[in-house]
Amino acid sequence: MTHGPDAAETSIAPADPWLAEARVLVVDDEPGMQNFLLRTLAPRCARVDAVGDTLAAGKLLDKTHFDLIILDNIMAGRSGLEWLAELRRDGYFTEVILITAFADLETAIEALRAGAADFVLKPFRTKQILNAIARCLDRAALRRENAVLKRQLGPKPEANGRLVGASPQMARIREIVARAAATPTTVLITGESGTAKEVAARALHEQSPFADKPFVPVNCGAISAEIIESELFGHVKGAFTGAAQAREGLFFYAQGGTLFLDELAELPLALQSKLLRVIEDRKVRPVGSDREIPIDVRLIAATNADLAGEVAAGRFRADLYYRLDVFRIHLPPLRDRREDIEPLARMFMDQLSSQIGLPPIPITPDVLRDFAAYAWPGNARELRNRIERALILGGFDEPTGTGPASQAPETDDLAEVEKRHMLRVLDASGGNRAEAARRLGVSRKTLDRKCAEWNA
Repeated sequence: MTHGPDAAETSIAPADPWLAEARVLVVDDEPGMQNFLLRTLAPRCARVDAVGDTLAAGKLLDKTHFDLIILDNIMAGRSGLEWLAELRRDGYFTEVILITAFADLETAIEALRAGAADFVLKPFRTKQILNAIARCLDRAALRRENAVLKRQLGPKPEANGRLVGASPQMARIREIVARAAATPTTVLITGESGTAKEVAARALHEQSPFADKPFVPVNCGAISAEIIESELFGHVKGAFTGAAQAREGLFFYAQGGTLFLDELAELPLALQSKLLRVIEDRKVRPVGSDREIPIDVRLIAATNADLAGEVAAGRFRADLYYRLDVFRIHLPPLRDRREDIEPLARMFMDQLSSQIGLPPIPITPDVLRDFAAYAWPGNARELRNRIERALILGGFDEPTGTGPASQAPETDDLAEVEKRHMLRVLDASGGNRAEAARRLGVSRKTLDRKCAEWNA
């Protein structure tokens, strides 16, 4: 039995905001209780299904995602407690409210140990069940927020949603970001490594109507091809070797907010087709599962690669490229907006001195002249690293062939500037590509690909 908002009775109050998007499954073998919960919840929820036993409930769960299960304990066949314990063993994270007409302290304790989020004794009033549902949905939201926060521990100081700069280019970018933020449109951010693409993505999120929802960044180049599908979409228990329990994916954690896919060009081709389907259908299917989970996520992608060239080379799907390239924001390199160097340097000095616990170092006119004369192939990230090094050393280095004061590059060819910079950092890292990639702020895969192109 399924009901939705169109089945609402006029005597029922309008949908509560915290419940309006919830998908609820009622499992109870009493028709009267089913009808009561349907009448109560259908006008308030996105979807309410009711079944009379755990077998039917299990079949529904295999195909459909539910945010909450209201589960009777005493039923023919398996009891609610037995089925709940099985769900938790299989890794289902859905919140469960156990209801029963026969209860004692021991039963309540057993229910909580089995993984019930709440325990309600029959008969109950509408307010009681709605309060229990509110607590469960709040708990689920908090669990998602905690998972997002764990991923965001130790963010780069510059990745705080602030697009700093005095140049006309940055003024225009701030204007474009503010305009795009007001819509749920998919955005593609392009620019060289270190041009603060994640900062722009955070600014889009923080100025959007869903700024209070999660912002989930994903570096596609830093996750191996074997597990990135599971990271994005989740998986069920036993979906692959090592999947000892089910896991929710990052699309799920970003529910209602923003998923930021950095280094988009690093996505494997096989996953690109699945991502395209997710964008078009607004549903994700965990690895190894037949059920699809509806998602409400704003997608922002970023790349330092020439995606059109990647399409021509057969390394990126044309249909996904056109689907993502709805609204593009290009971040110019620092050498093309030298007015931004001083405000960025002063911002980094303030942030890093506080973070490291060292007094700020004066940024003198001589230092600024050296900065202005340098090409900054690593862009704002390289400038930040330069400020951090100066803080640790207690002063800025004398001009050297590898420092920012080394004047403009010998060539104007951008590919050659990038090559020399990356190879210098690799040499300074003793040939350790993992360390060089960390210093450059790119993935190991990106550095490996570049080195292969240069036969380095």
